[in-house]
Amino acid sequence: MTFAGRAASLALILALAGCATPQPGWLGLPRHDVTAGGIRMAVYLRGDEAQVIRLDRARRADRPRVGAAMLEAASRASGCAAVPGSLRPQGGADSAVALVALDCPQG
Repeated sequence: MTFAGRAASLALILALAGCATPQPGWLGLPRHDVTAGGIRMAVYLRGDEAQVIRLDRARRADRPRVGAAMLEAASRASGCAAVPGSLRPQGGADSAVALVALDCPQG
């Protein structure tokens, strides 16, 4: 394969993988695939916080339930309780990426 062919293949792979790539501070952490509220999510855990990435497209009618589904996904992936009201969308209210605070028991 030529250099141009390898570069094009790499670009395609990176573009497809970028859909669920966490933010820089979350890179290298294990990915947990969870379905909550009928929506597929990728969840990354770090301490008492989770980064949740919505993998499915959200129709306008579905958008009101996405936040609750993200909180549920964070809880399922971590085994901890998602802190109510802690959902922080990254990039706007309808963003596919959000941070969630977790309340994990000590011990």
